[in-house]
Amino acid sequence: MKRTLTLLAATLAFAAAHAADVGKPAPDFTLTDVNGKTVKLADFKGKHVVLEWTNPNCPFVVKHYGSSNMQTLQKDKTAKNVVWLSVNSTSKSHADYMAPGVLSSKMIGEWKAAPTGLLMDESGAVGKSYQAKTTPHMYVIDPKGTLVFAGGIDDKRSANPADIKGAKNFVRAALDESMAGRAVSVPTATPYGCSIKYS
Repeated sequence: MKRTLTLLAATLAFAAAHAADVGKPAPDFTLTDVNGKTVKLADFKGKHVVLEWTNPNCPFVVKHYGSSNMQTLQKDKTAKNVVWLSVNSTSKSHADYMAPGVLSSKMIGEWKAAPTGLLMDESGAVGKSYQAKTTPHMYVIDPKGTLVFAGGIDDKRSANPADIKGAKNFVRAALDESMAGRAVSVPTATPYGCSIKYS
């Protein structure tokens, strides 16, 4: 029992030490994309990176993709050399799980999403290292590898697409400010959406 508690404490301490905190280096990771290609966060040092946790079965994700809000932001920023990585941490054992080909067909085929990479995190290890809680849950990393924003995409925490028009988009603002060499004025925002279906 004592050994189990010691191991648990050590695991929790390790996770806390490697968690994503705004103002600190973003945790590095290596994942495989929907095409089987290895993608390493470290490969994008020197560029702004957006991490977006996603699940196409979540109505909050549908809100942003069904309205083309997310695709517009992706295309606008990737055209300016921003790397956009969409991450799916849904467990294989959950009903929401989509195999890589199915996920790609839905997001890139049907929804015309335009991320730099659509990544599989079936173990949930990367999502947990970032303390990602919802879909969507957004992060912005600056060219030095520092996390400069973490939280919800905007200030209208609903699944209603009509709320997008009057919302303050925190991700767009964080990118605009950081790319202009300014401090991010809203570095954290309450994430909202469906819970991530971790294993």
